[in-house]
Amino acid sequence: MSYYLAIDSGGTKADFLLADKTRELGRVRTGTIKRMRTDAGTAAANLDEALSALTAQTGISMQSITRTCIGTAGETVPLVTDFLREAFASRVSGQLVLLGDVEIALDAAFPGKPGVLVLAGTGSNVAGRDAKGTLTSAGGWGPALADQGSGHKIGHEALRAVFTSIDQGITTSLQPAILEAWQLTGVAQIVEMANRIPAPDFSRLTEIVLRCALEGDEVAARVLQREGEDLAALVCIVMHRLQRAAGDPLWVPNIAFAGSIMERVLPVRKALIETVRRQFPGVHALDGVVDPVLGALWRARNGN
Repeated sequence: MSYYLAIDSGGTKADFLLADKTRELGRVRTGTIKRMRTDAGTAAANLDEALSALTAQTGISMQSITRTCIGTAGETVPLVTDFLREAFASRVSGQLVLLGDVEIALDAAFPGKPGVLVLAGTGSNVAGRDAKGTLTSAGGWGPALADQGSGHKIGHEALRAVFTSIDQGITTSLQPAILEAWQLTGVAQIVEMANRIPAPDFSRLTEIVLRCALEGDEVAARVLQREGEDLAALVCIVMHRLQRAAGDPLWVPNIAFAGSIMERVLPVRKALIETVRRQFPGVHALDGVVDPVLGALWRARNGN
């Protein structure tokens, strides 16, 4: 019997799925195992917890695994990949396939087929695949350089918008909401908190930004609108590349979505779709979001 382990390694959580050739046998979610987001000891502890839980659920030893596929952001960063390769070599048998998180999400939406996948959670990335199987991507350069439309960027831009509003003499409900969320008493403390090293988790402010926007705060609404538009710009870059590769300027690939922002922060998703449709009027956006770990399972089962 062959067993396959699929993992979606995100910035705040990791999803594990154990399956055989036809059935899902067990699922576990733990804290992150991504070294850019936590220290080695915590990542290893989260990994051990997940593997032990899977064995307890299924009765299957990790030494019986035929192939593991891990999808993770930062798959080109040695800090991330070296930890994963070493950690799995000592804990799990079989072949290891290491891919980008957006690539496994693309496979969850369009297994081996052309399409575009927009991933926005703690971070963000956009990837596309043409009919020949060639991948192209835009964004995904991390929080300091990119991550348009991500939870991190929304939270960070909301803080910037608060202080721009202060400078302009504009009132925004974001300010008292952030003070309450961070348990602070004044603006000076926000400055101190936002500039501390290590930085706070800005992505945790996303729910506050969304709530304020839905309650009519124009500053919060503009933050979400801009992030959707910025993420749409990456989608259009990928769409144009796929058209050029296909040699068909009329071909418009479908778009699928993954990640908590695309699932829950609908103003960002709406702004993205509206912006893309200005350049690609016929584009079809799939409903809902895909489950990236299913793409990792498809890869683990197929061995590529």
